[in-house]
Amino acid sequence: MKVLGIDPGTAACGYGIVQESEGRLRATAHGCWRTRAGQRQDLRLKTIFDGVAGLIAAHAPDAVALEESYVGADARIALSVGQARGAVLVACANAGVAATEYAPAHVKQAVCGYGRAEKAQVQRMVKLVLGVEVANNHASDALAVAICHATAPRMVLA
Repeated sequence: MKVLGIDPGTAACGYGIVQESEGRLRATAHGCWRTRAGQRQDLRLKTIFDGVAGLIAAHAPDAVALEESYVGADARIALSVGQARGAVLVACANAGVAATEYAPAHVKQAVCGYGRAEKAQVQRMVKLVLGVEVANNHASDALAVAICHATAPRMVLA
């Protein structure tokens, strides 16, 4: 199974692709798209849409997993992240790839064994699980959500 993980955001949108084969996970790509604060919002969202569409076309993932928005004190940031999530979801729908969303605590529980893990803990566990150094928190979070999806128990229908 190949999973494209996304850590949505308008200023920085992380991505990571994880391949699961014979019970082993490996990262095949990761990074982050960045947009300028002064740039028009439609162009920022197009950057994210085009990036996700390009990764889907190049890597043909079986699934896309993204982190649900954390709604903090700033409603403006929550709206912006929601718009980025929308761009990701439309790119997935356009390509016919199913997208699943996971709460941040669920991702942390799956990767670290603790739902309130700090970013540094998540980054260390991603490095341990995948054997890659990831300097960017957004890419690390995207790989974590991909790991979460790739290792999630699947419902088998009889």
